Amino acid sequence: MIRVLIADDQALLRGSFRLLVDSTPDFITVAEAGTGAAAVALSAEHRPDVVLMDVRMPEMDGIEATRRICGDPAGAGTRIIILTTFDLDEYVYGALRAGASGFLLKDTPPADLLAGIRVVAAGEGLLAPTVTRRLIDEFARRPEPARPLPRRLDAVTEREREVLTLIARGLSNAELATYLNLSPTTVKTHVGRLLTKLAVRDRAQLVIVAYETGLVQPGGPRWSARPHRREP
Repeated sequence: MIRVLIADDQALLRGSFRLLVDSTPDFITVAEAGTGAAAVALSAEHRPDVVLMDVRMPEMDGIEATRRICGDPAGAGTRIIILTTFDLDEYVYGALRAGASGFLLKDTPPADLLAGIRVVAAGEGLLAPTVTRRLIDEFARRPEPARPLPRRLDAVTEREREVLTLIARGLSNAELATYLNLSPTTVKTHVGRLLTKLAVRDRAQLVIVAYETGLVQPGGPRWSARPHRREP
């Protein structure tokens, strides 16, 4: 079963999401929270697989709630999807930095919401290439330069840095395989090693690390679909 916690200050929306989740085979709602503080407490109590997190809630907003849930080592298995009315606004950007695995608009079709929960529960970031590129555009819009984090990339190999750079440019695993002429399995291995070495949860955080370490600069070169090199 995929165990879901729903956090939203509007009871009607919580009820609608709960009805959708509980009517889906292998999904179950373990708790509902009307405030950010309640979301943190209930997440610690129930250890859900996925939290559907509203951004604007009383007592504690969804960004701080996300930061606390993701910062709790005991909650390492919990993934957070931000629910928002606005497409990648300032709040969503902050939530991604706090550790959220992706975001969905509140008017997302039910089938897409359920598919997103499955993706995140499986450990993948809910960032399709088009969404990743919007995150990249957000970095490019910001005036402050990337601030290198000393030694953050020391354990990352040259090939892994290449993969990380391309992820930050918006490539999916399939596009990485084509561009680098690697097998899909090899690409998944490189991505998995990056997640482990950089101690991040998913591709959203990989994009952020690439920019904040200075590995990738906003406005840098775009990728080409032309295959790059053969697998060694």
